[in-house]
Amino acid sequence: MTDRFTAGYRSRRHLALALTLGSACAAGVVAAPDGPAPAAWTAELQIATKGVGTPRLSPDGKRVVYVVSRDVMTADKSEFLTHLHLVGVDGKDKLQLTWGDKSSSSPRWSPDGRHIAFLSARKDNRNALYLLSLAGGEAEPLTDMKAPLGEFRWSPDGKSIAFVMADPRSDEDERNAKGRNDARWLDEDWKMARLYIVDVAAAGAPRAAPKRLTANNFHVTGEFDFSPDGRLIAFAHRPSPSANEWPNTDVSLVDVATGVVAPFLESAAAESAPIFSPDGKSIAVRVSDAPPRWAQTAVINVITLADKRVTRLAATNDSLPDIVRWSADGRRIYFTEANGTRTDTNYFDLIANEVVSLQRLPAVINALDVSADGTRLVFVMQTSDGAPEVYASDAGTFAPVRLSQANVEQPGHPLGRTELIRWSSKDGRDIEGLVTYPVGYRAGTRVPTILMIHGGPAGVFQQTYTAGRFFLPIATYAARGYAVLRPNPRGSTGYGTAFRRDVVKGFGVGDYDDLMSGVDHLVRLGVADPDRLGVTGWSYGGYMTSWIVTQTQRFKAAVAIAPLTNLVSFTTTSDVSGFIPGYFDAQHWDDARPTRSTRPSPT
Repeated sequence: MTDRFTAGYRSRRHLALALTLGSACAAGVVAAPDGPAPAAWTAELQIATKGVGTPRLSPDGKRVVYVVSRDVMTADKSEFLTHLHLVGVDGKDKLQLTWGDKSSSSPRWSPDGRHIAFLSARKDNRNALYLLSLAGGEAEPLTDMKAPLGEFRWSPDGKSIAFVMADPRSDEDERNAKGRNDARWLDEDWKMARLYIVDVAAAGAPRAAPKRLTANNFHVTGEFDFSPDGRLIAFAHRPSPSANEWPNTDVSLVDVATGVVAPFLESAAAESAPIFSPDGKSIAVRVSDAPPRWAQTAVINVITLADKRVTRLAATNDSLPDIVRWSADGRRIYFTEANGTRTDTNYFDLIANEVVSLQRLPAVINALDVSADGTRLVFVMQTSDGAPEVYASDAGTFAPVRLSQANVEQPGHPLGRTELIRWSSKDGRDIEGLVTYPVGYRAGTRVPTILMIHGGPAGVFQQTYTAGRFFLPIATYAARGYAVLRPNPRGSTGYGTAFRRDVVKGFGVGDYDDLMSGVDHLVRLGVADPDRLGVTGWSYGGYMTSWIVTQTQRFKAAVAIAPLTNLVSFTTTSDVSGFIPGYFDAQHWDDARPTRSTRPSPT
């Protein structure tokens, strides 16, 4: 229910589903020209758009390692293959570091900049930790565990690496897997994730087995950080791996030498993403409200180790900041955050306790990394008409320079123009969204239009590349003559806490009006043909798609993808049983009223 639209197509069946809506809502409305069809975007071409991620600056700030993933679709494979790449911050000396038919991911520089550690499932299809020397040679395995590894971090002295790994399958689990005995008891026999640490010995030297640091009966989330002296690790954990347990996330400290775990933050709030200050005297932590709500909000607190004195940092635009790092002098904390249809790069000025924005481009920026001195930024950036690539920028001027060329060989097919539009909902609330026009659209021409609804409801449509690996192929729809409207109705992220929570006890009320008024706005503008409308969405968007067709007959086709169609059964059968009461303030057996108001009869 909280998906953020990162899923790609995994099989040709997804391609068929992706094109069903357009075919159904306006079959035959876009006539095929005489002769060969012009070159245009297709769903298959969109899958081939490469993914780019996790750019990380070398300790000396001169090089960047990042990953590129491409599709592999053959008769016997349907997957994405990921490999490591290296480039100078000046865009020169590009080099692919890993090869083969097994993916490599999550690169991290050693503190001395001489090695890169990464994850790869080169043996037994289980992620293991590998070490690559930049002096040359093959990558060397650091671990050979019975379960796949997750997040990892170098120790400050570069002599060891801490990582998270879930408990391996038992002998009985292995027998059941081999015998295809697929029956499972849910919420039992959890495979808890634990913290481990492994020494990084010299190449070819004998390696000691990794040491488990946490044996407590809790699940380590993968958010952890070494203290600057390497003596402690601050980590977030919750009672079990269940997605329903996120409100119960706390932060503890483990002594690396002894394995002794001590609670650091335990409260009615959810505390996560701990990061030590450069002097080791404080920890920055993301803290939810108390008790946590599924329509989340959070602040960053800086808490001293000595006496747990709390400094609450300034409120941010959306109240959902993602911490990136501290500056080396301890005067700034960098973070990114959604701001409507874009993502902003910011920092907290800890002296003035105020938020400073480094950029406000109409773009989506993620995977930010910042040099220790705060002068250099690297990140992945994409726009509606620009494919994702790695960029670098001086922090002061913010003038992005492209470093990677993952998508420079894309076909030069035209894209439908994407525009940010705003309208007033039924109650006067300002709503915004993105409309992508058909390729070659002429103003005043009415065209078949698809209303696309995001998941969540606390998702958000942003200015991502329309020819990218989107769950529904927007560029392909535009190439076939359709307009696509992607609204951000109340309940969406990117517009602040009050907006995000304006669907509490109100599913299908105000958000329905926001969506319908958006369609009405496109009709008034002379863009949408009121007789050729389709609607689709996934997860919560599937719920709204299902709800919409019971309220109006204006849509000629509807495709509900992974929909939530029954609030009662969802609560008792899903893995997030707290979601519905989190939005309705009660379980349905205690308060059966579905919403805070009722809709008029369907029209």
